[in-house]
Formats: sequence, C-alpha cells, structure tokens
Amino acid sequence: MESVLLKEGLIVMVIGMGTVFVFLTILVGVMHLSSYVLKLINEYFPEEVLQEKIKSEDDIAVAIACAVSARGM
Repeated sequence: MESVLLKEGLIVMVIGMGTVFVFLTILVGVMHLSSYVLKLINEYFPEEVLQEKIKSEDDIAVAIACAVSARGM
C-alpha cells in the first residue's frame, strides 16, 4: 500500500515540477523575444530624451539649508 502511494506521489511531483519547468522556460523565451521586439521598435520610433535643467550650486545650498532647518537642527 505504501509503495503505491509513494509511486503516485512521485508521479504527481514529477508532473508538477515538469509543468513549472516548462512554464519558466516559456516565460524566459517570451521575455527574450519581447526584448528583441522592443529593441526593433526603438530603432524605428526612438523616444525623445528630455534634458533636465542643471541646478546651480546656489540652488543646492538653498535646498540643503531648507532641509536642515525643516528638521530642526
């Protein structure tokens, strides 16, 4: 009786692990495919890169002073 349950348990375990392995393999393949497709799309429709305004040292000093005074030091 125990050997039958052990065999059934092993069969269920192998089926479950196989299912997870196949799913993860498909997931990795789809992720690589989507990466390739997005690179292709980016070649034909590139995104615009927005340039941020470079802050001066005075702005940084004011921000530090405000943070220190808000903390109450």
